Amino acid sequence: MSGIHSTAIVDPGAQLGEGVTIGPFSVIGPKVVLGDRVQLKSHVVVTGTTEIGEDTSILPFSVIGEIPQDLKYDGEETRLVVGARNRIREHVTMNTGTSGGGGITRVGDDGLFMAGCHVAHDVQIGNRVILANSVAVAGHAIVEDDVILGGLAGVHQFVRIGQGAIIGGITRVVRDVIPYGMVQTTSGELEGLNLIGLKRRGLSRADIGEIRAAYQALGQEEGTFQDRARKLAEANKNDLVRNIIDFITTESDRSYLVPKG
Repeated sequence: MSGIHSTAIVDPGAQLGEGVTIGPFSVIGPKVVLGDRVQLKSHVVVTGTTEIGEDTSILPFSVIGEIPQDLKYDGEETRLVVGARNRIREHVTMNTGTSGGGGITRVGDDGLFMAGCHVAHDVQIGNRVILANSVAVAGHAIVEDDVILGGLAGVHQFVRIGQGAIIGGITRVVRDVIPYGMVQTTSGELEGLNLIGLKRRGLSRADIGEIRAAYQALGQEEGTFQDRARKLAEANKNDLVRNIIDFITTESDRSYLVPKG
């Protein structure tokens, strides 16, 4: 059974799972799919071709699935897919994709999106990601699993943020951030590794030591950043270090934040 408040407007075409609750003055469009036990508190708009995964909660005044903020968008049907067990706080906005960016904006599972943050068109967000208050992630950006972005941080278009990285508050990120990296200055410099995050994940001291050694090698060895990563690949078989190497050697539309030598 679904619990829909009498003041909510739910298009007959919307698909509602078991146990969905829709609070006062919410508006649900005709191409929306809400998974089991999704909870919309009040004054929530879910529109567009949008899927919301099971057990996700959305708090008041959020607008999920509206059209992209992109002047090239010409009304084509694109999508937003939000995974399971996400907590979406007040005034959050998430837009659908564009045809030029693959047509889909995607958010993984178990994320926390604090008040006022924005997920733009064609963004790809992984699992267990935290966006603190008023974070803005611009179009086509990729945010991998277990990333934390501090309040008021801004991520430039097409930037990639690697798994387990942490971005400090009021930080602008205009270049790719390697996995497990820490960026905490307003100018967006790579300051080191997210060691606290690595420890919280339960990684062994040996694994953390391997990552620290790789970080130092990437900052101190000769050659280009890509050359250093390839050289590191020849000497290191640790899976976590391989994650960093693969991230660096993957084609990107942006340059990289480089460890300081």
